[in-house]
Amino acid sequence: MTLRIDISGLPSERVRFAASPLAELTAMLHVLAEPGHHPQFADWAADVWAGLRPELAERLREAEFLWRSSQADFLIPARPRPTLAEELDDVDRIDDERYVTAALVTTCGSNRVHFAGASPLTDSTARERALDVAQARGALQEAFAERLLADPAAVRTRVRLTLEECAGAFFDGAWAGVAVQLATDLRLKNELLRRQGVGAALASVSGAVTLAPDGDCIIVDKVQDKATAARGAGVTFIPSVFGRPHLVAVHAPRWHPVVQYPVAEPGPAEPVSLETVTLRLEALAHPIRLRLRLLRTLARGPHTTAELAHFWELSPPEVSRHLAVLRRAGLLTARRQGRYVRYTLKLSDLAALGTDLLSAVLR
Repeated sequence: MTLRIDISGLPSERVRFAASPLAELTAMLHVLAEPGHHPQFADWAADVWAGLRPELAERLREAEFLWRSSQADFLIPARPRPTLAEELDDVDRIDDERYVTAALVTTCGSNRVHFAGASPLTDSTARERALDVAQARGALQEAFAERLLADPAAVRTRVRLTLEECAGAFFDGAWAGVAVQLATDLRLKNELLRRQGVGAALASVSGAVTLAPDGDCIIVDKVQDKATAARGAGVTFIPSVFGRPHLVAVHAPRWHPVVQYPVAEPGPAEPVSLETVTLRLEALAHPIRLRLRLLRTLARGPHTTAELAHFWELSPPEVSRHLAVLRRAGLLTARRQGRYVRYTLKLSDLAALGTDLLSAVLR
């Protein structure tokens, strides 16, 4: 399962590494929405929530679907600017159709293919589908989608105001704290790019990012098999401190490919019993790797059985059986919200599995 970015004929200077204030703010907002994904920032997230004005906190919750399970493409700029205000100005220049479609893909947690041929702003079938999927995600999700489709301009203005107010509330201070780490990483990447070429620079990004042997394609290990091409603006790599452990990729049609990668190092793993390690390995040993695919989807955020079934074109009962095995292995938690049950990946336990196995053998 990979994303393939065609860079054939692309000049090396069109493969760029740059910091983005908007992309890092988006990563921070994801941490606030899903602190369980980022235990190293749990105290920071708690402090931020405690210090937010109630009105801003409410607006963050109503729009969190733009950055919770994944990130709306317009929040990860292909052309990073020095300031947040400049990048928000670029977002304002996006037409309503591109903005709304990108927002609903994330908001509704759906496969991008389903919106490729029709705009939910003008096509009634696409609109109804967007609202149906949004309804399954909860009341806030449904209300946000309804407002966005009814009055895109008002929602866009409200989202920009929310992001601007985040600057004074917490972003400016956090950005100052990570700027040195980002600058250090960028110096390394750009020096490798200049001296040793694209392959060496990509190798320093992540083991999940490689250059094809013929040099014409960047391969990114992602949850689905997708392909895009770097044309015009090329391809952009954006370092992130708050984004760890996620590797975010923009690849939808009409968007320049962008990869946001983590620069922070993971912390030490918690040891568990050999019995638990064995149970978890057995849970991942499905012959068609279906459970691994489910886990990779859940790594982006909580999902219902119906959403997972739709995403992978499976029946809900089949998905439920696999979720039950993964939950018994302690790799998932389940939380009921109304008539829906949302499953969440216990990321730290999954991440520790390799170290746990070695520790259990050596004990």
